[in-house]
Amino acid sequence: MASDQIYIFDTTLRDGEQVPGCKLDTEQKVIIARELERLNVDVIEAGFPVSSPGDFKSVEEICKAVKTPIICGLSRAVENDIKVAAEALKYATRPRIHTGIGTSDLHIFDKLNSTREKIIERAIGAVKYAKSFVEDVEFYAEDAGRTENEYLAKVIEAAIAAGATVVNIPDTTGYCLPAEYGEKIKFLKENVKNIHKAVIATHCHNDLGLATANSIAGIQNGARQIECTINGIGERAGNTSLEEVVMIMRQHPYMNLHNNINTKLLYPMSQLVSEKMGVNVQPNKAIVGANAFAHSSGIHQDGVIKKREVYEIMDPKDVGVEQSLIVLTARSGRAALAYKAKQIGFNVTKKELDILYKKFLTLADKMKEVGEEALYQLCVTNLARVPSSSH
Repeated sequence: MASDQIYIFDTTLRDGEQVPGCKLDTEQKVIIARELERLNVDVIEAGFPVSSPGDFKSVEEICKAVKTPIICGLSRAVENDIKVAAEALKYATRPRIHTGIGTSDLHIFDKLNSTREKIIERAIGAVKYAKSFVEDVEFYAEDAGRTENEYLAKVIEAAIAAGATVVNIPDTTGYCLPAEYGEKIKFLKENVKNIHKAVIATHCHNDLGLATANSIAGIQNGARQIECTINGIGERAGNTSLEEVVMIMRQHPYMNLHNNINTKLLYPMSQLVSEKMGVNVQPNKAIVGANAFAHSSGIHQDGVIKKREVYEIMDPKDVGVEQSLIVLTARSGRAALAYKAKQIGFNVTKKELDILYKKFLTLADKMKEVGEEALYQLCVTNLARVPSSSH
């Protein structure tokens, strides 16, 4: 892998599915997994096999259905978890076991009732045992975001020495600031002597709305895998949004960081996950929200009509959206009204536009949005003619 290539690790079917009410059956998971393969993600985390017979079956069926990406199964640093994950992955063309343990003091002392030394021993044991089943083993240091850097470096060094090919540095609680998280990745790059033998992964949660920013800070400081979900879905406030990190890399080529995602499938993928999970995408969601390419302010509409790039940094077609939207509201101006009228066959003169605009504002103040039918009636009534082309 080139040093500027970023692996996209999708965990929609594992971390994303942990959202209350978002349970998917095996058939739905296979459908999503196949579309993730078309999207060209590098890794699909298919599930947590030991968690239930249904999850085990889903991982197994995804392994049969999908052949190009790495298929990953999650486990705790528990031998039975790892054994069950290996069994679920037996049909995978490219299997990976993802195992790990908490490394922050809160996890070590309060959750696990253990010691720092014993955690390292368990980490080594888990990686070695996973390695006896598959060559590709990813180790996660849960709550790495709140783990003291010097100790975290010792854990990561031990995991790599035991055979880990990927080391995951999760900001499990979404606590870190971007500069802080970036510095953590940089510290590991500079202080773990065998770090060159493994890929560093980011896995950031969105509790403070910083998951995407933290993931970008991570890859800017040496991480080469981003763990993320479609629509940013995930526990609590969610995970890093796949579509956001992918398009950030695309829109900022000077970063010299690239990914293999087919961006034209981002919007259809978002819609599929929303439909199958029964969770609507918030309208103002970056990249894939209904309003991401919609303009209702008169100043913005005028600029976009003249040249799309004035107010849009992305071409909607690049993410699978058919076109930008000009939405008529009480905030819209004459340019937008003339533009929308022309779309339905009314080429208005300046004098006609002045008359029409006054009537439009009266109507718009009564409505949240003036749709095509209302605009048509407004034009017919006030211009005393039918459109120049059929409506």
